[in-house]
Amino acid sequence: MNKRGKSNIWDILAWIALAGIIIWVLLKMFGIINTPLWIEYAPVWPGIYLIGWAVERLRKTNEDLVQVKKSMIRMSQDMNKLKYGECPVLKEK
Repeated sequence: MNKRGKSNIWDILAWIALAGIIIWVLLKMFGIINTPLWIEYAPVWPGIYLIGWAVERLRKTNEDLVQVKKSMIRMSQDMNKLKYGECPVLKEK
């Protein structure tokens, strides 16, 4: 898990791809770019990359949430043991 605020190279590449698509769309809208049809689909590849990047980020977030949920369940079980006197450490005293 990355520390908050720390980006890796893939995050930076995704933001560059997104900026490139936005710039391309704006230039196309204003008629500055006139390209043949086969180049027309150039932003599709960075778009596909962005979709994959977003899915991977969501998958990692989901894994982190599952681990947090497991930790919370384990903590709740430990607290119940303390609450009802089932803690072996406290019984020894």
